[in-house]
Amino acid sequence: MPTLPWTTPNPARPQTQALVMASRLQVRSFKDVPRFFLKSLAVWQQVRKAPGALGASLIAQPLRRTFWTLSAWESREALNTYVRTEPHYSTMTSLRSTMNGSTFVFWDVPTEQLPITWADAKQRLAEQRRADEAAGGGAAERPSA
Repeated sequence: MPTLPWTTPNPARPQTQALVMASRLQVRSFKDVPRFFLKSLAVWQQVRKAPGALGASLIAQPLRRTFWTLSAWESREALNTYVRTEPHYSTMTSLRSTMNGSTFVFWDVPTEQLPITWADAKQRLAEQRRADEAAGGGAAERPSA
């Protein structure tokens, strides 16, 4: 299971809140995995330079066709700017048809609690996935911001 460990692009200001976003992304087919993985590396490079990014990590489970992201941001505006900036924007739109399901969850934490653990993120994602399935019968296809 390739994991890109938590990296801290920008230092967090003490005694402030961070917006955390976690996602679980699954592609439809094994043939989509290499393309998704390669495009995710370009997005990873982007997040490492993004203004307002306080931290990020990625887990790739290619044999399960599943990718997990975890990031922390100084504000919703910083996250939204990242999402609308290249290469994230075109990557997100070009891969939409290859997706089997996506789950996103957002929450706030004091910056002193960074980095977020994967155990916490995966628990929150599982809860959100159950809520999405109960509400609509399947995993939600929602934009990341």
